[in-house]
Amino acid sequence: MDEHPESAPGPADAGPPLDRRAELSEFLRTRRARLKPEDVGLPDFGRHRRVPGLRREELAQLAGVSVAYYTRLEQGNGRNVSAEVLEAIARALRLSDAESSHLTHLAKPKQLKKKPSAPTQHVRAPLRQLLDAFESVPAYVTGRRSDILAWNRMAAAVFGDWSELAPQDRNWARMVFLRPEYRELFVDWDQKASDIVSLLRMDAGCHPDDPRLSGLVGELSVKSDEFRRLWATHDVKEKTYGVKRLHHPLVGDLTLHFHGFRLDDGCETSLITYHAEPDSPSADALRLLASWGTDATRAGASTQRPDLTP
Repeated sequence: MDEHPESAPGPADAGPPLDRRAELSEFLRTRRARLKPEDVGLPDFGRHRRVPGLRREELAQLAGVSVAYYTRLEQGNGRNVSAEVLEAIARALRLSDAESSHLTHLAKPKQLKKKPSAPTQHVRAPLRQLLDAFESVPAYVTGRRSDILAWNRMAAAVFGDWSELAPQDRNWARMVFLRPEYRELFVDWDQKASDIVSLLRMDAGCHPDDPRLSGLVGELSVKSDEFRRLWATHDVKEKTYGVKRLHHPLVGDLTLHFHGFRLDDGCETSLITYHAEPDSPSADALRLLASWGTDATRAGASTQRPDLTP
């Protein structure tokens, strides 16, 4: 029987809180660096530019604030900045909705009651029952830090039997960057890696004092060059639907549509589901995996691929 943990994975090595001022400074700097003058209708005198992207004075002009004011903000001092100014800067930087939200979290954090650690994330019994009811649909619940909190039999058949992992290792970031089998599973591994880091960046903006998040970032920065490079880009985005291409060790190539649903449970959790196009080879493969269940993950990557032809 598959495990369905009721709380977040066990404790991991804690790290010092992330520096919100430094995060704000680097986020603004990297967003400014990606814009060219011609992108915003300004003349380009490229031979006089010593750094890529817009100058601070150009960005300040576009946002309608003084250079000194913007400079203080980019140095990490967002204490007295107004929502209107943040909106103007977001427009000038051409930020997405996710990036604008991230900027607001960094510059004007909510005044939350301080706690020694992030609150425990729970998965309610009815939600676990719903997961089990998805007999032919891979589905799982994720929480902060990309932790995997609960899953069903089909998710184990497609992505691996997470009950065999230590609780702290049931985490998408650790699996994608530290476990070779997930590099082989995701055909577009680079995109999956980028998506995971972007989600962690959003978490860092909302919960900079979470010691488990800072510990995770520190661990991955030491162990993975790819993670360290992606973390330095300060990219943030949130994908609630799309297509994932997988290369399963038993049934071969799968093309699956995924949808993410935010759960209004106070724990910042999401339900993620996958499905294949009807009457497609991927649908046939899912049906075969459904007949095997978790046993499919234990058959081993060396098992010969079965014949899926009707």
